[in-house]
Amino acid sequence: MLYKDFIKKDFEHMSDDNSIVLLGDSIELMKSMSTNSIDLIFADEPYNIGKDFGNNQDAWESKDDYISWNKLWISEAMRILKENGTMYLMTSTQFMPYIDIFFQENYHVLSRIIWSYDSSGVQSKKMYGSLYEPILMVTKTEKSKITFNSQDILIEAKTGAKRGLIDYRKTPPVPYNATKVPGNVWEFPRVRFKMDEYEDHPTQKPEALLERIIKASSNEGDIVFDPFGGSFSTASVAKRLGRKVISIDLNPDYYKIGLRRLGITTVYNGENLEKVKKRKTKNKSKKNREDDDVNLPAQMELI
Repeated sequence: MLYKDFIKKDFEHMSDDNSIVLLGDSIELMKSMSTNSIDLIFADEPYNIGKDFGNNQDAWESKDDYISWNKLWISEAMRILKENGTMYLMTSTQFMPYIDIFFQENYHVLSRIIWSYDSSGVQSKKMYGSLYEPILMVTKTEKSKITFNSQDILIEAKTGAKRGLIDYRKTPPVPYNATKVPGNVWEFPRVRFKMDEYEDHPTQKPEALLERIIKASSNEGDIVFDPFGGSFSTASVAKRLGRKVISIDLNPDYYKIGLRRLGITTVYNGENLEKVKKRKTKNKSKKNREDDDVNLPAQMELI
């Protein structure tokens, strides 16, 4: 895949026949990309909730600043999306309503999806804890003729597969289907430290979730674009599924993850690119906290 076929200015990047990984600001990069050139966009944007991404903080001065930034990058993303392409966007529950309205006013919201998961961690005792993240599925217009490969994403239909019920409304009666197309509530476990797919990134999304999106809304040979590469799971899954990939990140450490995961290179500026598993949080486990308490100096124990 030739870099200059899609991006008109020169940015730091590395590529192979099917993927391009770029280092830089997403908006500036998108401004130099060709109009109507992308089949599928998946965007797991910064949520404006204070996550630590190493060289930049996930926090804007105000809500209005964050929403304005969203409008800028979304407008560029929709410009480079093909007329019949699809975009999926993830953000925090508190800001999704503003972004949803922007899409309604300027484009077309096709579906509102809930990614549901079990926290398995400490939940707030003052309010209901959040156990889901919203995903918008959008197109340029209501008339966009999108790709939707429903047969590629079938899941088990419990009524037919588990209970073996018969549909007597039909003549002759037939068993209920054992599979069905997923609804808009998706249950996938969050990425945990012990999983093979785990990377050193604070907001990594599960490969199974991305696989469903990519299989449903693109075909082999299509171009999948991720403006916020992060752990580069989107790019990695898309490439494995035979798609072409363009992915960006602002953080050099995540850029190197992308180069490694996509198999573009094993060495960057003399550094061997190897997977090193680190926990995403600096918070200590209960056991480690207890061990630290045992080892406190006597004067500290009195505090």
